[in-house]
Amino acid sequence: MAEMQQNIKHTEKPVKVKEGNKITWKLIKSQKELIFMSVPFLAYIFLFAYAPIWGWIMAFQNYVPGVSFFHQQWVGLKQFKILFTGQEFLRVLRNTLAMASIQLVLGFVSAIILALLLNEIKNIFIKRSVQTISYLPHFLSMIIATGIVANVLSADTSIGIINNVLIKLHIISQPILFLGIPKLFWGIVGATSVWKEVGWNTIIYLSAIASIDPALYEAASIDGAGRFQKMLHITLPGIKATFMVLFIMSIGNILSSGFEIQYFLGNGLVSDYSTNLDIYVLQHGLQQANYSLATAAGIFKTGVSIILLLVANFIAGKLGEEQLM
Repeated sequence: MAEMQQNIKHTEKPVKVKEGNKITWKLIKSQKELIFMSVPFLAYIFLFAYAPIWGWIMAFQNYVPGVSFFHQQWVGLKQFKILFTGQEFLRVLRNTLAMASIQLVLGFVSAIILALLLNEIKNIFIKRSVQTISYLPHFLSMIIATGIVANVLSADTSIGIINNVLIKLHIISQPILFLGIPKLFWGIVGATSVWKEVGWNTIIYLSAIASIDPALYEAASIDGAGRFQKMLHITLPGIKATFMVLFIMSIGNILSSGFEIQYFLGNGLVSDYSTNLDIYVLQHGLQQANYSLATAAGIFKTGVSIILLLVANFIAGKLGEEQLM
């Protein structure tokens, strides 16, 4: 027995552990085209995302343009105290959270529903036509898109389609100034965002649906499942991982409710509902030259976004869902 074990030891070959690919000059040389292609994007991120971070120092100063950086007055957390104790900032924060939440919910619901409906269309021509029409607004510049929305909602019945239709149907007797009613502004922003981006967002979910194993649908059909049951028990669970990743990313951008829609559609009549954090920073930073307060608001927005992103990612991991990192 001992002799047999000794023979086995001699015949056994050492098992080689395959190590991960190490970054070597040979590997870099073989991937040089990809590296060169990524340089402009890395430079863009560095110049516009990381290099300006040194400007956060202004939030702790009473910054005055034209004065040397080393001769600025340091005020500590004074700008943050002014920011958080002001009624204007609380109103701006309310508007930002409300519009971001509306866009978040409507964006996900509309994109998922449209993807499910398109997946059920068997005629390829009709399916591609609807998909093309739905994502064409994505390629319009925001100023053109908001111009179309402003014309559609105009109180002038010669160009305001909505008012014209409502009057023809005898629902209203006088045109309504939709963009002059503060409580309607959040809904208009949400509807505009959905109209412009729903088709583009649907592409991601259609790609996730295409990766689902067709055998699952065939097995469900054999068991007598209908279209709705297939959507509920196969399609929706199949795109859950994609939804979770996009949801975590959206939670991290909850304080980024947009700028162009609010800026171009907003006016003095709805300013109490249209001013969000981005417009607040613009007003105080460029128009009022209060750079320190605007920088403090920007730091607050970035800090909260990072915290929300990490918390959402952590909770998703604890619940056993797909994580972003």
